[in-house]
Amino acid sequence: MTAQADVSSTIDSRKRRWNEFLKPDAAPGFLFKVGYPDNRLPPLPSAPPHWPDLAKERVEYKWLAYQRALERMLDVDDDSVPFINMCSGTEIFAEAFGCAVHRPSDNMPFALPRIHTAAEVAAIQVPELSHSSLAYLFDMADELARRAGPGAVFKMVDIQSPLDIAALIWEKEAFFVAMIETPEAVKELSSKASTLLCAFLDEWFRRYGKEHVAHFPDYFMSSGMTLSEDEIGSLSVDMFREFVYPELAELSARYGGIGMHCCADARHQWGNLKSVPGLRLLNFCNPPTRKPEEYVGAALPFFAETCAQWHCGWTPDLPAERWPEGYPQNSRVVIESWAQDQTAAIHLAARLRDWTTRRQNQPRGI
Repeated sequence: MTAQADVSSTIDSRKRRWNEFLKPDAAPGFLFKVGYPDNRLPPLPSAPPHWPDLAKERVEYKWLAYQRALERMLDVDDDSVPFINMCSGTEIFAEAFGCAVHRPSDNMPFALPRIHTAAEVAAIQVPELSHSSLAYLFDMADELARRAGPGAVFKMVDIQSPLDIAALIWEKEAFFVAMIETPEAVKELSSKASTLLCAFLDEWFRRYGKEHVAHFPDYFMSSGMTLSEDEIGSLSVDMFREFVYPELAELSARYGGIGMHCCADARHQWGNLKSVPGLRLLNFCNPPTRKPEEYVGAALPFFAETCAQWHCGWTPDLPAERWPEGYPQNSRVVIESWAQDQTAAIHLAARLRDWTTRRQNQPRGI
């Protein structure tokens, strides 16, 4: 086999494992990612800021990082799928609706609110995609797709939920008041955000295929869509059902499943999240107000039979190669670990692969 054939075969195998892992009726089990410092190659240069006028520099950096990922992928037998990283800041859809953007040199860009009252919502127009500020992202991806050729996997831009996009366009404090006093205006703006988001995703999948890696964390999806849902920590359970559930259900139905990241303290919403149809993978980042074992640690059994999980901020109190012992027997968990060097990464991956093989060979329910 040539090196290129080895790479293609390995990527295909990893994709198949993700496809099986994310099926609604998948057996319990694990996928894993093992990182390590690689001193064999010079370090990548600093990434250019996420600014539109640095698009050419960003393309060159993304291409270099993708080549490096392909070079390293055969070193360790884990489940990571190499991708072209198109991840952006949270500002991109709000900017398309006319929000100004602050672009600090040392951090991610963010949108500044455009409106403050319900009366301003009617004037907000859904932009035509090709003439919006989103168009340059397609220009970047087109060039990278041309270089990579068919089959290259893109990491998605930062997809915020329609309600989260609306909360960026509308000044936040006034937005939350409006959810109580003028809910129809909030729903109207959120609907406009959903229209633009769907136009973007439809065009993205048309150009680059439905396969993609989520913007966070790095899980592979062969279909469906992925997003962040971060405002729900500030909403009541009933407000979730009124403002959030319908749009999540519609997006999941439109694209054939949904993966979700949430970094809010949203423990009170777990029952609602559990009811989202087509939920493929759930990611929580442990909030600073919670003990990790009582938040992301508690999420593992709660969602064990609902979807796959990849949480940040808590791991079992065991050596990394024994983490599967600390996860619920009926769960599907993505394990992310770090090794001190390549040799240690190879050995850790081999031990974790042994765990996954033994779990796959167990009868259901054990």
